Amino acid sequence: MQIDLSKTDIKILQLLQENISLSTTDIAQKVGLSQSPCWRRINRLEQSGIIKNRVAVLDHFKLGMEVVVFVSVSLTAHGRQNLENFEKEIRKLPEVLECYTVTGQMDYFLKIITKDIQHYEAFIRNQLMTMPMIREMHSTIAVTEIKDTRQLPLETQLS
Repeated sequence: MQIDLSKTDIKILQLLQENISLSTTDIAQKVGLSQSPCWRRINRLEQSGIIKNRVAVLDHFKLGMEVVVFVSVSLTAHGRQNLENFEKEIRKLPEVLECYTVTGQMDYFLKIITKDIQHYEAFIRNQLMTMPMIREMHSTIAVTEIKDTRQLPLETQLS
């Protein structure tokens, strides 16, 4: 369900995407509100689920997690139980940062980050390949990271 947002709401969201550590006072000044109405707007955005979480974005390279792999997965069967079991198992794996159902020949698309290629191989052998509902997997290893952002293109909401 889409929620109607004002230009001020979108400006607040843009500021929070850029720097979650901004105080309500700082945000209020930048969007032309006093602190209390600004806090109420932010609270409403959180309560509505638009702001899902406040987190620190970590640099995986500086933490020694240098291998980014995109894996397409095809399941053995497409029954509801098989899909739910796969999704339940995937949610347990911290190496899987993102998981999407997709159209086409494959059923899911995963983004996986590991320390190195040896850890990725161990992850595949000891985690993914042990799931009986997986029929087929194809891995694509990222070579160079060109862009990595979690910021949504909110300016398109203003037009």
